[in-house]
Amino acid sequence: MTGNYSAMAAGLTAGSRLAGYLIEQRIGAGGMAVVYRAHDQRLRRPVALKVMSAAAAADEGFRRRFILESQAAAAVDDPHIIPVYEAGEADGTLFIAMRYVAGGDVHSLIRRAGPLPASRAMAIISAVAAALDAAHAAGLVHRDVKPANMLLDVAPGRPDHVYLSDFGLSKATRAARGLTASGQFFGTPDYTAPEQMQARPTDGRADQYALACSGFELLTGAPPFPRDQVTAVIWAHMSDPPPPLASRRPDLPADADAVLRRALAKRPEDRYPTCRQFAEALRAALAAPPVQPGQGLIASPGYRAAGSEPAPGRRKILLAGASAAAALAAGGGVWALHGRVWALRGGHGSGHP
Repeated sequence: MTGNYSAMAAGLTAGSRLAGYLIEQRIGAGGMAVVYRAHDQRLRRPVALKVMSAAAAADEGFRRRFILESQAAAAVDDPHIIPVYEAGEADGTLFIAMRYVAGGDVHSLIRRAGPLPASRAMAIISAVAAALDAAHAAGLVHRDVKPANMLLDVAPGRPDHVYLSDFGLSKATRAARGLTASGQFFGTPDYTAPEQMQARPTDGRADQYALACSGFELLTGAPPFPRDQVTAVIWAHMSDPPPPLASRRPDLPADADAVLRRALAKRPEDRYPTCRQFAEALRAALAAPPVQPGQGLIASPGYRAAGSEPAPGRRKILLAGASAAAALAAGGGVWALHGRVWALRGGHGSGHP
């Protein structure tokens, strides 16, 4: 099966076909998947086709979880969750077909435009909060909330729309421990909640933590704990308080710091009960008015136009934990902690799928 997958994945270039989809262009890549813009030949519409990597597809347990979790995510009814058209397997290749969004992602927007005005940032945060609460009500924890997974659907003559994407790491609440069956878990260090890093059971409050990290980045241009080393990011999430917004952006009101401190509490029970409550509290603290119908989210100069090269996403990290050692892997690389010594073995992937 793995050999068939590798051959199929290697042959997916412009003009290739997979399960009724005509490949047009590769638009993103990461340690777990490659994303293509493709054309659905049956329904004659563009799609984003996410094809899982050979390494992920070789794990039979992951293959089963991928299909089940993709089906569960597709069943969540919320206008801010990216529509999933199909998820399945063809010739040994796992894939997800979803709505193609041409407007880019929020991480790329921040890279081009810098910190966002409070009203624009809140429009994005509130939309993602609604999507997350809907997923949590359906029994799912996303586990990889970050600006690169927030998509902006932009078209002339209508309001911009925010989608939360990439439920590939989602997990049913009843089983949402940080560890997988193989003793590993996934996440992106800049946004991962402490309990997820510690392999403790997680629920929607872990997604709230990640949303708060993302909101901090929308407002200041960087996540709360930027460090040169991944290990330092991990320890900061575990032990450091979030910096005040004014240390990076003096024009923001101090009241917002109390809201972010609560959403970024180290203990999940100290956070807000829901993501929507966090978003509403942050909006009130920032005195940000609701977005009016027809008001676009994207007006900052320098925003990447649709169709340009996507910016690399933040590294998605695979953690393997035990009482004496914990490992962190980004794409093909692994960071391992033995006592107090961290060593890098291998490289890291690129892209944000």
